[in-house]
Amino acid sequence: MTTLEEKIALLHNYSACDVSDALLKLQPVAPNTAPRAGYLADLTLHPPNLPATQKTKTIAPATTLTFHPKYPSPTTAPNAPSSPTPTPSPIPPQTHWSDLTTPNTILIITQPNDQHCAVVGGIMAQRMKYRGVSGVVVSGRVRDMAELRASGLSIWARGVSTVGSAAETVPGGFGGVVDVGGDIIFCDPEEGVVAIPSELLDRVLEVMPKLVAMDERVKGAVAGGVSVFEAFREFRTKI
Repeated sequence: MTTLEEKIALLHNYSACDVSDALLKLQPVAPNTAPRAGYLADLTLHPPNLPATQKTKTIAPATTLTFHPKYPSPTTAPNAPSSPTPTPSPIPPQTHWSDLTTPNTILIITQPNDQHCAVVGGIMAQRMKYRGVSGVVVSGRVRDMAELRASGLSIWARGVSTVGSAAETVPGGFGGVVDVGGDIIFCDPEEGVVAIPSELLDRVLEVMPKLVAMDERVKGAVAGGVSVFEAFREFRTKI
């Protein structure tokens, strides 16, 4: 097993919960902090009522895109202009950011928490699907549910809106530092989204089969009448 494609193929045999269990074993948890174990919280597959044929795992390397406020914060400085100048975007003129997306990646998009507009809609979803983007994870809002469904693109977001992005936001550019906890994004329609640090990918693939095998033995014992405490003590050994 030498290529990233082969490793991703192996990941498809597991769930997002299996990945988090492995990361919890491999990543030390600092005192007085909550263990994250790769989990990206509060994301929902959009639209939520996708047909079963579209509810498939999506696993790919991450690329990033950040959005910024369309206008700078109001200022009370003397002689401040009454109409603020829009924030410039590094996206080249006569180009839309969706035309620059990278095939075979999951695009991580972040937008300011206080915004109510959507940063991804149906047209962008169709364009990204055509360009071969594997999926999109939006730390923000999306819209056009029927068109998102029709695109067939795996899209996860924290919320929805009826308002287009031009109302209050501009793309800040690709490749910015976005703290998602990892470089390989694992989208599981049954469980949620986790991020795997690339430096831990090999160890995750090594540890997961052992953890899953332990849990299978525990479940078999519990189904046969053994208490959970006893089953844990018997079958959950150190790795």
